[in-house]
Amino acid sequence: MPTNEQRRATAKRKLERQLEARAQRERKRRLYTIIGSIAGAVVVIAAIVATFVLTSRSDSPTQLADSEATTTEAAPLDPPQPMAAGTLPEFKAPEGLGGNCQYPASAEEPAKANKPPRAGKVPTEPAQVSASMATNQGNIGLQLDNGKSPCTVNSFASLAQQGYFNDTPCHRLTTSEGLAVLQCGDPTGVGTGGPGYQFANEYPTDQYQPDDPALMQPVVYPRGTLAMANAGPGTNGSQFFLVYQDSQLPPNYTVFGTIDETGLATLDKIAAEGTKDGGPDGEPKNAVTVKSIALD
Repeated sequence: MPTNEQRRATAKRKLERQLEARAQRERKRRLYTIIGSIAGAVVVIAAIVATFVLTSRSDSPTQLADSEATTTEAAPLDPPQPMAAGTLPEFKAPEGLGGNCQYPASAEEPAKANKPPRAGKVPTEPAQVSASMATNQGNIGLQLDNGKSPCTVNSFASLAQQGYFNDTPCHRLTTSEGLAVLQCGDPTGVGTGGPGYQFANEYPTDQYQPDDPALMQPVVYPRGTLAMANAGPGTNGSQFFLVYQDSQLPPNYTVFGTIDETGLATLDKIAAEGTKDGGPDGEPKNAVTVKSIALD
């Protein structure tokens, strides 16, 4: 039979193994916490950077070592992975959609003379409105999502019918992997001009509660999306952007239409030439002028 000294030595070794196993788990837990914090920070920073990109110039992811040892502590979880960009939410018409469109004056003077669109209730039918955008680089066919973003379409159609977009530049092209858009709608061509009024975001922003953290997480705005640029919630004006490759942005930019295949071919041609200074963000190398936008 083992002596008392032998039993004490065995117990001591067992305790040492338990303590070492516990220490290993604690070290792993701390490491995973650090990794998770970094991954979370990367997602938030990516969202903030993406937001800045379209607002700065717009009206703009072990068991115990000893099988005899027991513990009430749970084994550590797998380390968290950085979050991938999600998809645009399924559209569900919010209550009162199109029932009270408001276009209050903005702090800036209009970049080009125009009259604000009619306020109040606007129609949501037809759900799709066809439009043609003629440019010096080729035509861009649009389908406006009146059934999803009627206040936005109401403003865009009003400006188009007044000739507000006629002979105006598309002042900005982005060509990075995460953001590929052509931005237009500022008659001044410097990225700060607007119509002198502003209005609230619609889809996809209106699919979230205002305090939902998901509004800071990137989603994919797919190739062929037509959306509004802004300088924060409720500051939509006349500037808009056309997405020619899938782009990642927080869902804070109103989607109000799609671009047809002819239009995408035109955008691909413009993008292939890059920017004027060769960087990932700047004036298009080949100047783009909107000749007109007309409802079909």
